[in-house]
Amino acid sequence: MTDNATPTFREQAMGQAQGAMALQVAFIGVTNGLFAALAEKGPATPAELARAAGMDPGYVARWVDAAYAFGYLSETGAEEGDRVALTDAGRGFAGEASSGPLPFAVHSLLGAHMSERTAHFMRTGERPGEAVLGERETIAGLFGTMLEGMFGPVFEDQILPDLPVFREMDASGGTAVDLGCGNGWYLRRLARAYPHLRGIGLDLFDDAIHEATAKAAAEGTGDRLEFRKGDMHDYTVAEPAALIAMNRALHHVWDDKDRVFAFLRDNLADGGTAVIWEPNWPGKRAALADPRRRGMAFQNLMEHVQGNHFLSADAIAAEFERVGMTPEIHLYAEGNEAVVVGRK
Repeated sequence: MTDNATPTFREQAMGQAQGAMALQVAFIGVTNGLFAALAEKGPATPAELARAAGMDPGYVARWVDAAYAFGYLSETGAEEGDRVALTDAGRGFAGEASSGPLPFAVHSLLGAHMSERTAHFMRTGERPGEAVLGERETIAGLFGTMLEGMFGPVFEDQILPDLPVFREMDASGGTAVDLGCGNGWYLRRLARAYPHLRGIGLDLFDDAIHEATAKAAAEGTGDRLEFRKGDMHDYTVAEPAALIAMNRALHHVWDDKDRVFAFLRDNLADGGTAVIWEPNWPGKRAALADPRRRGMAFQNLMEHVQGNHFLSADAIAAEFERVGMTPEIHLYAEGNEAVVVGRK
């Protein structure tokens, strides 16, 4: 009998497990302010760190051991083990910058949570919806930062400079509406790049609205951006919009697509555009074996718990055509991300 668990496979699995553990240790330090406290205070004993962060000293002592083991902390001081300080790797988690490694730590924990939920509900066939995302309160507060870090670079580096609709809006001074704006990262990047553009972000969560408002003010775009409570069902924008954006959200409401696309058409000004950004689900399963699409396959499994599934760019374009709008498909990130623009 052949043992498939050869040393090669075992070592590979151990390496993958250690990578997951490293991100999980980082997440604990991020969500409880341990990295930030060390960045502000400097070298500290575990007890001093616990007091600075307002955390239980027993837990912090054990976390210090784990963070040291994974290279986030170094020992310093007259006596070995007396105090710890941040390494370069640890400093990467000390701030809230979405451009650093922090979003990947959040994503790792969210993936673990959703994997457990998927394993459970697979036995019953239940699909409880998006409520499962909020079951872990320590993740919920960092959700916007995670999304900004995962997708902001693609938007800023590839999508923003490529789509002419944004330059058109800047020239006309039109208003862009972002449905499900989260922490406002999409509109904030638009406003930084195009100084005449105005934006309204709608979200159902008060914390997201407050975070978006504060970040826009800190970045100097608060005079052109406004964030309100609302969504497609509670639309609080009185005038027709020049642009309505939905970022990685359409697959959440695809079952109601007839209403969604009629809503987009009816709430756009003449000549306005709807800009839909979605993962571009491939037509053939074989395409998922590409390492660049593995994350998409994993996330689509998690989406099933929420009652959703990913879409192809062609399917989105067909819905624009059905309501009398003219679609344009733009592909990014080696074709894995699709932005479908529908012109009224």
